[in-house]
Amino acid sequence: MSPEQDTDNPQPSAAPAAEAERPAEESAANSESSGTQAPLAEVHAEGAAQAATATPAMAASGNETPHGETTPTGSTTAAASEATELSAEPAAGTETTEAFDEHLLEQYSVPQQAPSEGDIIEGHVVALTELGVVVDLGAKNEGLIPAQEFLEPDAGPTLEPGQAVEVQRTGERKEGYVLLSYQRARRRRIWENIEKSYRAHVPLSGKVLDRIKGGLVVNIGVRAFLPASQVDLRPMHDLEAWKDKEITCRVLKMNRKRGNVVVSRRVILDEELQAQRQKLMDSLVEGQVITGRVKNITDYGVFVDLGGLDGLLHITDLSWGRLKHPSEAVAPDQEIEVQVLKFDREKMRVSLGRKQLQPDPWATVPERFPGGARVAGKVVGITDYGAFVELDSGVEGLVHISEMSWSKRLKHPAKIVSLGDTVEVVVLDVRPEQRRISLGLKQTQPDPWQALAEKYPVGTLVTGRVRNLTDFGAFVEIEEGFDGLIHVSDISWTERVKKPAEVFKKGDTVEARVLKIDAANRRLSLGVKQVNDIWANWFRAHKVNDVVRGKVSRVTTFGAFVELAQGIEGLCHISEIEERRKKGEPDKAPRGAVPGVQLEPGQEYDFKIIKLSPEQHKIGLSYRAALKQAERREMEEYRSSKSSPTATLGDVFFSKRGSA
Repeated sequence: MSPEQDTDNPQPSAAPAAEAERPAEESAANSESSGTQAPLAEVHAEGAAQAATATPAMAASGNETPHGETTPTGSTTAAASEATELSAEPAAGTETTEAFDEHLLEQYSVPQQAPSEGDIIEGHVVALTELGVVVDLGAKNEGLIPAQEFLEPDAGPTLEPGQAVEVQRTGERKEGYVLLSYQRARRRRIWENIEKSYRAHVPLSGKVLDRIKGGLVVNIGVRAFLPASQVDLRPMHDLEAWKDKEITCRVLKMNRKRGNVVVSRRVILDEELQAQRQKLMDSLVEGQVITGRVKNITDYGVFVDLGGLDGLLHITDLSWGRLKHPSEAVAPDQEIEVQVLKFDREKMRVSLGRKQLQPDPWATVPERFPGGARVAGKVVGITDYGAFVELDSGVEGLVHISEMSWSKRLKHPAKIVSLGDTVEVVVLDVRPEQRRISLGLKQTQPDPWQALAEKYPVGTLVTGRVRNLTDFGAFVEIEEGFDGLIHVSDISWTERVKKPAEVFKKGDTVEARVLKIDAANRRLSLGVKQVNDIWANWFRAHKVNDVVRGKVSRVTTFGAFVELAQGIEGLCHISEIEERRKKGEPDKAPRGAVPGVQLEPGQEYDFKIIKLSPEQHKIGLSYRAALKQAERREMEEYRSSKSSPTATLGDVFFSKRGSA
């Protein structure tokens, strides 16, 4: 090729071919970055001076290389420069100069191929000028990055003299310099890194620029979108706090043509968490004591971060004492020591305990709180069925509602005690294996039932109000808190009462007699019919062998019931009605009649008292004995009237017939 041809076409002949061979992807990157420039911080006066002194031969353009290649305008070949320097050496170094010239000729005898326009080449910043940044490309070649590439906000870092920089040839010249593009090379490298992060899962660093709807904008060389759900492992509500923070993320989606990139910080945290979790699971055993951080506090317990795995510290395992809420014992982000109580590897569940690291207060309860001891405690809980009293830290006992008062009829324990009260109680029962202590409050006061037995001995007449009615009786309150039962059988002597409601109603005032007091079982028996005890009066007026007259009320197979007075009945057994038949003698009773019974209901007869039982209100009668006694009396009367000591019963009988 002739020098004239080189002058007309100053660009290397290999450039068009290289341009045609560039990948379509690089061409797209070049077209994207052609309009994107970066701000140049400032033009240093010192840099301008360096540029003026470093390029004295830039005025010459189109210099040829020894092999006919055209060099950039404003630069000289290495051979010419070296020859100029050697010409100034003294004659004493002639041999050295000749050797060096031979070395240069050998070096330039090898063809030098200039980089194509699409290739990224590395140079060093020489100076900062008004036109732009001068870059040394090597082999005495220099190029210029136009200042327009540094005018946009996201143009990248400010370049300084001596700094290494990657650039790309544009195929143009200006002011004797080969024009270079810093932004094309930079954008190309950025997208290469983005694609590497997307395909090889390589993390990228970036800075959060702004908060937008649904997430954040992160600068990773280009503006990328970080969804709110991908910011952290847990949902983040305050995204404003992330602005201007440096983060590490990974590319989830990318579209280079549209310039869209979606990144995630959560996937990196997930991988780190999984690695920590696996390491923890390999070393975790039940009974192990480890340190964790309080991650979350709920009403039922605390979730503790053990380093990749969360464990549950239940409120019952947080302290030996009573806690209303876990926040009374721990605070968020607090580091605490816990013990592994249970570990399920399949479900990845860990149950933790904190109180297990402290001495068990129940171990010495039987010695400190024996049965029958009077102790003081604090009311820490009230329920419908009783009150819980704290005797010591972590040791509580229950005062059942039935053990709160001797006499008061309690509807709720709050009527007796309040939260925070200091009370004196008696230990009723201790069960350390079940962690239970039964306490009594009323046992600290005198038992009023003992005084009640002295105040109302059996037989005392009392007055009370009907408080409740049941099918079997009526409860009558004789004093506040003391009820007595009037059984349905003790309501009336004469009437057959089936239900107490037939006689009483709630609120009625009744008079009753004390029948029995059972102080141990807290029972009081009353009777209304005993107020007028007709049985006692009747028993006082009658004795055995007396003949009384009564009316047969009913007849049974075993005898006849005889009404002797209103409400008083006696029994005449069948054996006391008629003479016993001799063995083999036929029964003369009419068909359908009760065997052996000759008494008719509603008829009055004389009966002889053969048995009295006042305690059981039982009277035994004999119709047969009364007949015999009447016959003997009549015989005696007849004998006395006829003055015949030999008179017989037949004489008496015929005497009566004759008189009749």
